Amino acid sequence: MFLKGKSAIVTGSTSGIGLAYAKALAAEGASVMINGFGDAAAIEKERAALEATSGAKALYDPADMTKPDQIAAMVARAQAELGGADIVVSNAGIQHVAPIDEFPIEKWDAIISINLSSTFHLMRAAIPGMKAKKWGRIISTASAHSLVASPNKSAYVAAKHGIAGLTKTAALETATFGITVNCISPGYVWTPLVENQIPDTMKARNMTREQVLNDVLLDAQPTKEFVQPEQVAALLLFLCRDEAAQITGSNYSIDGGWTAE
Repeated sequence: MFLKGKSAIVTGSTSGIGLAYAKALAAEGASVMINGFGDAAAIEKERAALEATSGAKALYDPADMTKPDQIAAMVARAQAELGGADIVVSNAGIQHVAPIDEFPIEKWDAIISINLSSTFHLMRAAIPGMKAKKWGRIISTASAHSLVASPNKSAYVAAKHGIAGLTKTAALETATFGITVNCISPGYVWTPLVENQIPDTMKARNMTREQVLNDVLLDAQPTKEFVQPEQVAALLLFLCRDEAAQITGSNYSIDGGWTAE
């Protein structure tokens, strides 16, 4: 359990990739603060399971990722109740699929706020504590869409390209403080976020569900398989290791070969 004594915040971690991250961190002994929306009883069940796994404290914080003050308060709570925010994982995300000329302005604003700006606010709140400890790991979930584009996803692609750039800048600023800053760019991972965008894609492209799965989603991935959340979490764990101390400012693809084409 190489993370025993370390504490982690994972945003957007009540399901999907974020929950897989939290489970992996807890399995290595880290105390974990999860965050996100969902059924209160289901969230409490996951929180208790994390605590049982890690043998350390696990907390849930309902901070809204569109509210900078709530993000800062979440980091302060982790520092007060978990002893720090040694590992900060920015994973919260939403999606909307529509052509630019039909894209609702409020959807654009929400995606930029949750998928990009929240990462800045999280970094801004957590970096001072990491500098004081001379150790930190900041890891963001980007996407294959941080490297390439797809039609009808203007806000998401813009936000994820922004994550890649923000990662590089933060890495340069923190390089002499024992802090690494990286992002992971999965292809299509079978999560609620992917599943929920299928109806919009069906409408936008006039396709059946099977056509969206095979001709849009898995068509992008040469392996013809979805990435599994646990595979992404394993990469995150490696980036937390001392052996990864010289990896910073990097963008790791885990996309079945999508961006190799």
